Amino acid sequence: QLQLVESGGGLVQPGGSLRLSCAASRSSLEYSSIGWFRQAPGKEREGVACISSHGMTITYADSVKGRFTVSRDNAKNTVYLQMNSLKPEDTALYYCASNLYGYCSGFSRPDYGSWGRGTQVTVSS
Repeated sequence: QLQLVESGGGLVQPGGSLRLSCAASRSSLEYSSIGWFRQAPGKEREGVACISSHGMTITYADSVKGRFTVSRDNAKNTVYLQMNSLKPEDTALYYCASNLYGYCSGFSRPDYGSWGRGTQVTVSS
């Protein structure tokens, strides 16, 4: 079964950048569509971005369009989330997960599995 591990989180000032990584172990993510989600304290988990297995289909939440970029390197078995122009409201625990239908079907949580444990992103001055 696919096992995903997120990394790259940290503390950054408003306007700064971070790149998150979602690495797969135990098996290849080459044929998986991967979604990024985030959950802030007291709020529901929300979808951020999704990239299809071949990288040709990419979707973003409206709140991050133009600031976040999702990409993948199947040779490295890793999906990335480049986050620029970060805002305090981007502060959250960020997760990656594999879409159970094999494509970016939206951001409904039941559509995703193999959730990682998350990496914390804090945007603060």
